[in-house]
Amino acid sequence: MRISTIQQVLGLLLMLFSLAMLPASAIALFSRDQTLGPFLLSFGLILGIGLLLWWPVRRARLDLRLRDGFAIVALFWIGLGLTGALPLMLSPRPHMPLAAAVFESVSALTTTGATVLTVIDGLPASILFYRAQLQWMGGMGIIVLAVAVLPMLGIGGMQLYRAETPGPMKDTKLTPRLAETAKALWRIYLLLTLACILAYWAGGMGLFDAICHAFTTVSTGGMSNHEASFAWFDSPLLESIAVLFMFLGGVNFSLHFLALRGGGIGTYRRDAEFRAYLGFYVLVFLLVAFYLTVLHAYEPLLALRESLFQVVSVGTSTGFTTANFAEWPGFAPVLLIFISFVGGCAGSTAGGMKMIRVLLLYLQGKREVLRLIHPNAVLPVKLGGEAVPGRIVESVWGFFAAYVATFAVAMLALMALGEDQVTAFSAVAACINNLGPGLGQVSTDFQAIPDPGKWLLALTMIMGRLEIFTLLVLISPAYWRS
Repeated sequence: MRISTIQQVLGLLLMLFSLAMLPASAIALFSRDQTLGPFLLSFGLILGIGLLLWWPVRRARLDLRLRDGFAIVALFWIGLGLTGALPLMLSPRPHMPLAAAVFESVSALTTTGATVLTVIDGLPASILFYRAQLQWMGGMGIIVLAVAVLPMLGIGGMQLYRAETPGPMKDTKLTPRLAETAKALWRIYLLLTLACILAYWAGGMGLFDAICHAFTTVSTGGMSNHEASFAWFDSPLLESIAVLFMFLGGVNFSLHFLALRGGGIGTYRRDAEFRAYLGFYVLVFLLVAFYLTVLHAYEPLLALRESLFQVVSVGTSTGFTTANFAEWPGFAPVLLIFISFVGGCAGSTAGGMKMIRVLLLYLQGKREVLRLIHPNAVLPVKLGGEAVPGRIVESVWGFFAAYVATFAVAMLALMALGEDQVTAFSAVAACINNLGPGLGQVSTDFQAIPDPGKWLLALTMIMGRLEIFTLLVLISPAYWRS
């Protein structure tokens, strides 16, 4: 590894991240609350740490290798979670202890949306905005933003892009130059965010709520300014707007790019992953609505409304709620937790394993059944009419195995800390899939989880956000030998 280059990039990224404290500082100044000092102090501390890292190696001009990219991404997300907790610890409200503040910070940055706060209404506007801003930054990935900046500083960014972007096909670029790719992604992200703000505002939300909720909708983060989440608004119109933008946030952003560039609606229709994504969640929505109606949990129209919102919210790993789905009858709550494992499309802001991986696992399983019937047949896995390279199919199976193993270890560790099976299962599922709400003791918040459990779940959130392998690579002996 090139330690000097890694140190230089980490320092630059932390100095860049320190700027995130300034908008909240401005809100604190305008609202005259007691958080201005904590945000300014956090800005100075993070800027100072970044400067201390960068200054001794500021003249290093070396291209990043892939192994360096993995180290930077992992260390930066961990560092981000730790430094992002500073305002939450220093502020008189909520004034959180270390473990809780880091959990909240990591949850926001990874767009998980799980919270340890039991009282949200009445928090300072600066804190509410800061939580939403962290989710918005984490949604597309601050590393992708850095990819657009680092080439200007003489440092290549493809290694960062490959280590951070979600999905199995990481070498695909929208434009010939990587920096232009990152800028294109951010332009689409900004456009969707602005459209969501205007839609919420026109739909009756106050401007501040509209901005914060747009940040956490497009990023599929799900943190709300209210303890009741979207139920606080009790508005079918606002819920419909949220469903639309949550769904769009769960779509591969390259499809948005191609559609806006002239491909039109046909871009989505021709994409096999998008068709599977749309079909799967329509099927689950109808199933849940029918089940809730049959069990008389809701009237038919209300069952459709509640089912649509919760299925899209959970499926895209956003985590907004209009009802406590943990109290729904029968298998419905567990089904919702299970669909969070599927998540959104690759290249989206959503969590989970990603629809394309689930689709490839299904196609591979189907091929193995056919091989039993026709052992000598050559049966390639095809997606959208084209054969999928064997390397990609193998990587999907490897990812699935690592995902299941990580989930099992984290769940057993949480149970060893005293949590019951339902709470442990759903808490790990909610964190590794970057979902937020769970079942049992974590159906509304994670306050009851002990501090060691909060640290464990914070690590699980980062592993889910970086799709497991980015962190597992760092503990591999081969990584350090080669």
